[in-house]
Amino acid sequence: MGPISIQRVYDHTTPSGAVFLVDRMWPRGVRKSDLRLDGWARDAAPSTELRQWFGHRPERFPEFATRYRAELAERPETIEPLLEAAAKGPVTLLYAAKDTEHNQAVVLRDHLMDQHG
Repeated sequence: MGPISIQRVYDHTTPSGAVFLVDRMWPRGVRKSDLRLDGWARDAAPSTELRQWFGHRPERFPEFATRYRAELAERPETIEPLLEAAAKGPVTLLYAAKDTEHNQAVVLRDHLMDQHG
């Protein structure tokens, strides 16, 4: 399995390997032509209800991570493209959140790594 990294969509660096946007909504101010994506894993993003409940509040992050992992466990097919890409080489998960430590990409990366062993 290749490494799985995360990166803000607004960082002006070139992501490595297969690149997937992992937000449910397209990031503000970014043209689709500006991103070189191998896929948009919007269905692997947290549900709208969970995302709104979390509200990017760091104190809610542990509970958010637990709830998000439960959603991912209920819909394993949503992460299959990500796992398949990781089996072939490096993967970068792009996200738009300002907080680089408390966001869904952190949870998703850890979940993918757990799934692959």
